[in-house]
Parts: sequence; structure tokens; C-alpha cells
Amino acid sequence: MLISLFFRCRLLNKQKQAGFLAMVLMLFLSLASGLAQSLETPQDGLAIGRQLLAEDNPGDLWTERGKRLFHSNRGPKNKSLETCDLGLGPGITKGAFAQLPRYFNDTKSVQDLESRLLTCMVEIQGFARAELISRRFGTLDQDSDIEALVAFIGSDSNNLPMNIGLSHPLERVMYETGKILFYRRSGPLDFACMTCHGETGKRVRLQDLPNMTKKEEIQQAVTTGWPAYRGTHSTVRTMQHRLSDCNWQMRLPDLNYASDLSVAITTFLNYSANGGLIKLPGVRR
Repeated sequence: MLISLFFRCRLLNKQKQAGFLAMVLMLFLSLASGLAQSLETPQDGLAIGRQLLAEDNPGDLWTERGKRLFHSNRGPKNKSLETCDLGLGPGITKGAFAQLPRYFNDTKSVQDLESRLLTCMVEIQGFARAELISRRFGTLDQDSDIEALVAFIGSDSNNLPMNIGLSHPLERVMYETGKILFYRRSGPLDFACMTCHGETGKRVRLQDLPNMTKKEEIQQAVTTGWPAYRGTHSTVRTMQHRLSDCNWQMRLPDLNYASDLSVAITTFLNYSANGGLIKLPGVRR
């Protein structure tokens, strides 16, 4: 655009050139001012980057792979996951994520999506639980089937509201336990989840931190959060990974994968985000 204006200016006489250049300068200053206002804070710049990435989300590749995995015969028993009950009936993935964690009668426990997938992959497909857990998170050398499955099942609740129920007594216990864990300070740094997520406007390096005590912010964080494509990891990460990472950052003992503690925190967070529309996989730093 500027090059075009420059050549047009050369065709004018000197008096008109001066007026034309003044007009171009005013236009440039106006555009620069608008850009500065739109990038007033680091969060604004990050939001623009995330929006651009979300328009062509790399996480969609994991979603498609997860869909193939769900419907493929695999494991020692050569079975698909089409008989896996995620809470709405065998093989039903539409809307399942929106109602997890929840109580399952067959395991007599409250499970989130990842712990439920472990149950199905062990019981239906015959995989060894220890083997699945050893490959729960992908690396540069090896993809994680669980991360792909979570991306697929999570995205199959897109545009539905989060709708966690606490009708079973154990669901209520998990919620109350998760709430205590969220606010309780512990470890050598005397940190709690709310240390980072109890105030609006906080960030760590380039990552803005949602205020989990505000309804609209926790809805946004949970329903467009995890599973998410993490640019710094070049892969999709899940809520279990996020919680494990937070635990490590607080210098607490390692968080066991799919443990009751992790499910309790997820129950508290997801229930607190009820009503928020799901849009997954998310995009994160």
C-alpha cells in the first residue's frame, strides 16, 4: 500500500506532493495509533496469536487421530472402544466430556475422561494399565494414544455447555475435596492453586493466568482449555498433564496419573465452570 502511494506522489507537482505526503503521514499515524491501542497489553498480543493459530488449529490432527483410534480394533483383545461407556451409554462420545467427571457404577468410583479411558482400554482392549500410563504423555519421539483420544472425545462436546452433576454422594465428596485442595497452601513454597489463579490480571512469563474464583474466567479456562495444543510442546496436552505440571511447579510430590486427588481437583474445576460452552481442543503457549 505504501509503495503504491509513493509512486502516486511522484506524479504530482511539489505543492500537491506536500499536501499528499501530509495526508499519508496522518493516515500512517492513525493506523499506528490503532495498532498500539489494540496491543495495549501483552495479553492482547497473545490473544491475537492464539486466534490466528486456532483458525488452523494443529490440535485438529490429534482429534482426527483420536477418532480413528476410538473406532479401530486394537490391543491384545483386538477390540475397538465402541462399547466403552463414558457415561451416556456404550460408544456415545457426543456430550460425554461435558458431564465428566462422574460416578461409574462398574468401578464404584468417580472418574474423569482419562481415568475412564484407562478402564475401557484395559477391560475392553486388554492393554496393560502400567503400559498405558507409561505412554500417557507424548514426546518428540512417541505420540500418546490417550492424548489423541481425549482430543477427539473432548471436541465431540463442542458448542455444548459444561454440565457436571453432583447427584451421587461420591461426586459431592470429590467436589468438596477438590475445593479444599484448590485453596489449601502446601509444599516448600507454601503455594495453593489459588496463589496463581485467585486474581485477575496475573501472568507467568507470556502466559496469562485465569482467575478461577470468577465464574466467567473459570468457564473460559476449562471449556476452551484442556485438552489443548501446546505450542512449546508441539503436541496436545490434557488436564491430567496440566495438573501434573502445576504440581511440579509448586514443588509438590509427583501427582499420580488418574489418581483420586487429580480427579477431585478436576471435579471442582469442571463443576465450577458449568454453563460455559465447550470449544476444544484449545490452544496454549
